[in-house]
Amino acid sequence: MTASLTLDAAGPARLVLAIAVAGDQATTETLSVTQDGVRLDVTELADQHGTRLHAVDATAGRVEVRYSARVDGRGETAPVDALDPIRYLRPSRYCESDTLGPVAVAEFAGLDGVDLLAGVSSWVGTHLAYDGSSTDPTGGAAATLLSRRGVCRDFAHLVVALLRALDVPARVVAVYAPGLEPMDFHAVAEALVDGRWLVVDATTLAPRPTLVRIATGRDAADTAFLTTIGEPVELVGMEVTATADALPDDDPRLPVSLG
Repeated sequence: MTASLTLDAAGPARLVLAIAVAGDQATTETLSVTQDGVRLDVTELADQHGTRLHAVDATAGRVEVRYSARVDGRGETAPVDALDPIRYLRPSRYCESDTLGPVAVAEFAGLDGVDLLAGVSSWVGTHLAYDGSSTDPTGGAAATLLSRRGVCRDFAHLVVALLRALDVPARVVAVYAPGLEPMDFHAVAEALVDGRWLVVDATTLAPRPTLVRIATGRDAADTAFLTTIGEPVELVGMEVTATADALPDDDPRLPVSLG
C-alpha cells in the first residue's frame, strides 16, 4: 500500500493525515513528510474511533508526503466497544438516519442480520449510479438518494443511514482497496451484526476480503485522509496504490470482516 501527496501551504498550517493502515496490521511501514527538502517532525495520535492520525506542522511552501506499508495476511477482527451500539446508531452529519427512516422501513421490513445487509447493499447498488463528476462533498445520504448518483463515500453514507434507521449500528471505513479501478482511497460501510463488524460495499468495485482498514468513523467527517488547520493548503497531486497477491471472488451476500 502506498500514498503520495503533494501539498502547497500558503502559510503556517497543521496537517493531520489519515493514510496509515489501522492498528498493527503493517508488517513494514514508512512515513515521511518533507517541506522544500527538509524532513518535518510527525506526531502520531489516536482518535476516538481508533484511527491512527499523523500531525505535522508546516510553513509556507511545498510539502511532500510519502507513505508505504506491507500487510501480510489478515489482521484481527475489529473489536466491539461497549459504546459502539450507541455511538454508531446516532444520526450524523452525512448519515441522516432520522430523515431516511420511512424509506428504510418501507424497503427492508422483514429483513434482519446478514440478509438485511445484503438487501441494503443490493438496493443501494442498483438505485445509485457511480459518477465521479456528480458528487457534492458537503451532501449527505438524503441528497445522494435524491440525486441517485455519487462516489464511494456517497454509497457508504446511504448504506449507513438506512441501517441506522433500522437500529443496526453502522459506520464508515476508509480503506486501501486492491482491485479498485481507478485506484484511490476507497470508502465502505461497516455494520454490527451478531457481535461482529461486517463490511458492506454497495459499489462492488473491489473484493472485500482484500480491503485494508485506514480510518473509521461516523461518516466521512471522521475519515478524511487530510485535515488542515491554519492557512490554506492546496492538494496539487495525489497517487494511491494497493495491490494483493491475488484478487478473490466476492459474493456480496456472504459476511466479510475487516481487520
